[in-house]
Amino acid sequence: MADEVILLGFWPSIYGMRAKVALAEKGVVYEYREENLSDKSPLLLKSNPINKKIPVLIHKGKPICESVIIVEYIDEVWKEKSPLMPQAPYERAKARFWADFIDKKVLDYAGKIWKNKGEAQEEAKNGFIESLKVLEEELGEKLYFGGDTFGFLDVVMIPSSCWFYSYETCGNFSIEKECPKLMGWVKRCMEKESVSKTLPDPHKVYEILGVLKKRLGIE
Repeated sequence: MADEVILLGFWPSIYGMRAKVALAEKGVVYEYREENLSDKSPLLLKSNPINKKIPVLIHKGKPICESVIIVEYIDEVWKEKSPLMPQAPYERAKARFWADFIDKKVLDYAGKIWKNKGEAQEEAKNGFIESLKVLEEELGEKLYFGGDTFGFLDVVMIPSSCWFYSYETCGNFSIEKECPKLMGWVKRCMEKESVSKTLPDPHKVYEILGVLKKRLGIE
């Protein structure tokens, strides 16, 4: 039932999109509630009292926080369809390592691209591109990060692609030029309905980024 599964999110959030893609892959019916991050709902504050952040998945009244943990939870609870995590313990450990790399390196540098200018932005841009090239090397000649099928690491990484236009525009560079194989992977992922119906238009993301930058006094 829809009321058994609730997702609290914010539409441009890469982290919230991870949960949406995972739920779509599993065919889970859920209720989505958009959060106003300037005026967070009592349910969000109650469900995630430590970090007070989205996304939060509420399953049968119990909250699960942090996007990567949410994706793993979804995979474990609805395991009958579209398994995401690898079966072998070593491969699962590798997938978790790369998910951590994406959050601590790729997305960290990405955020600094639009939050900075000049030398600091250039440093962030170079770090971002270098991190993407490391990921591209890990992808290799595989269709997806897990091999022939769309899986956990693909779910973790693909939402960031709808922000690529914003990073490129702010930093004046081309991801396609720097990492063509990775962009090939993005195009394959976008052929999946769970991805194409979840990720927002990159230009709309750039518009909301402009609003956010003005609010933060960056421009």
